[in-house]
Amino acid sequence: MVKLEADATLAFPRDRVFAAYRDELPELVAHLPNVTRIEVREREEAPTGVRLVNVWHGGGEIPAAARAFLDESMLSWTDHAFWDAGEWTCAWRIEPNAFREALTCSGKNRFLEVPEGTRLEIRGEIRVDASRVRGVPRLLAGRVGDTVADFLAKRIQPNLASVTVALRRHLER
Repeated sequence: MVKLEADATLAFPRDRVFAAYRDELPELVAHLPNVTRIEVREREEAPTGVRLVNVWHGGGEIPAAARAFLDESMLSWTDHAFWDAGEWTCAWRIEPNAFREALTCSGKNRFLEVPEGTRLEIRGEIRVDASRVRGVPRLLAGRVGDTVADFLAKRIQPNLASVTVALRRHLER
């Protein structure tokens, strides 16, 4: 298991930051270098918040030569989120399209009022169970899983930070 973290302070009121992240996410794509589009699949208003299912499509800055070998499903993922307006949190779970049985990624975002505006704290974790990937020897599964989780975390971490930058740019316009 590898921890994921990204923090940002945005000079906007908490209710505006929270609502923009929840409701205007597809509009942030213009500021996300590794995402080509975000589609809202489901939205359900619940008594304590909003449940959203968004499909993220990656591929923005992936070299063309690499894209030729990657299936589009490998560059997209489904984000299941519950936005709790009373707690000012978003609990999320990412479901990858590739290696779904071996990879889990989940976390929680907190939106805190601070004198400068809003402090957004993104916390999560990624786990890879390589024993569930065909062809990986059981004896090496633990080490392979840790190595892959670390590799993915190093790719995901900058993307988490880029979402906060995109949110800031979106709110500034």
